[in-house]
Amino acid sequence: MTDTLHADVVIVGGAAVGSSTAYHLAADPAFKGRVIVIEKDPSYRLSASALSAASIRQQFSSPVNIRISLFGIDFLRGIGRHLALEGDEPSIGLHEGGYLYLASEAGAAGLAALSRAQRAEGADVAFLGEAELAARFPWLGLDGVAAGNLGLSGEGWFDGWGLLQAFRKKARALGVQYLAGEVVGYEMAGGRVAAVRLADGTRIACGVAVNAAGSQGARLAATAGVDIPVRPKKRFVFTFTCKGEVEGCPLMIDTSGVYCRPEGQRTAEGQQFICGASPPAGADPDWDEADPACADVDWSFFEETVWPALAARVPAFEAIRPGQAWAGPYDMNLMDANAILGPAVGAENLLLANGFSGHGLQQAPAVGRGLAEWIAHGRHVTLDLSELGHRRIVESRPLLEANVI
Repeated sequence: MTDTLHADVVIVGGAAVGSSTAYHLAADPAFKGRVIVIEKDPSYRLSASALSAASIRQQFSSPVNIRISLFGIDFLRGIGRHLALEGDEPSIGLHEGGYLYLASEAGAAGLAALSRAQRAEGADVAFLGEAELAARFPWLGLDGVAAGNLGLSGEGWFDGWGLLQAFRKKARALGVQYLAGEVVGYEMAGGRVAAVRLADGTRIACGVAVNAAGSQGARLAATAGVDIPVRPKKRFVFTFTCKGEVEGCPLMIDTSGVYCRPEGQRTAEGQQFICGASPPAGADPDWDEADPACADVDWSFFEETVWPALAARVPAFEAIRPGQAWAGPYDMNLMDANAILGPAVGAENLLLANGFSGHGLQQAPAVGRGLAEWIAHGRHVTLDLSELGHRRIVESRPLLEANVI
């Protein structure tokens, strides 16, 4: 016998984006309904929210992404105003250490144009020439570097696990119900999602469905007849310790695409860093949770690609001690590397939150607010996210994001 539950809104995926949506919806005075969040793994062991590099920046090429992150940094700075419980403020360790994008001579003009566009949106970004880079970062090797964009404030890193848990706890305190279970698909009727069906046979009838299912998002959307060009990719994060002085290192993106940033406080052993890179298109592995080896780390990628690039850029990184590493999912929008947000074309009560292409955690505050406003008010109230809608996918109108790490 099938159990049938009822909810006004069912959110599939209880990580940062799903839980942010649940929180913002429950906190909106205009919404009085019942919200159920379904999370297949409440430990979040393989969740991108828990496994990512947990950083935030305004250095995007798409103005809407800059606006999303400007809201995001404001939210993180004032997290106690939003997510405190009985006066207890969540701790997310926000550190505004900045981002530093480096460019060659060929890319310097484009970088300068990006910095102007970012500043026009209110981002605190400085364009630095080679001499300015040398003066500010004496540990930086500048062979092949002509310029850099540096986030002076509003960019940095934080505890992604802490943010996820803060959203989840606050949502539950506001009455949101969380269920552990695996969603197998949507049940459709008249071009609408009538119910969400779980693997154990449970059926949850709903007025609105939200797809925040991360690496399973495209598969789930397909059960509603909605096609999205999202493919779960595999990304590695490596750690290492350096005894040499690399004072004031921001999150640095080398001309090669390799990134690194400090992690934690310097100790007697040295300073720990995390690092990684996107593999070339022809060698970009898929993420498949059904594969027991999905979380295995390919150390050859560190040894042959990541470390050599970092050592060439920062001489102190020639002598390091490798540490732990992990793999996680990266939900890539193959069309334009931007999130797909809002109502699905062809399923009017299905809202999509998919294909974040590595930006999901930092975009969770604004995206959750935007989806909640759409549900409660029928429109975006405070920040227009319609540029990121599903219709651009259906009509093949990509909104290309150039700054993807």
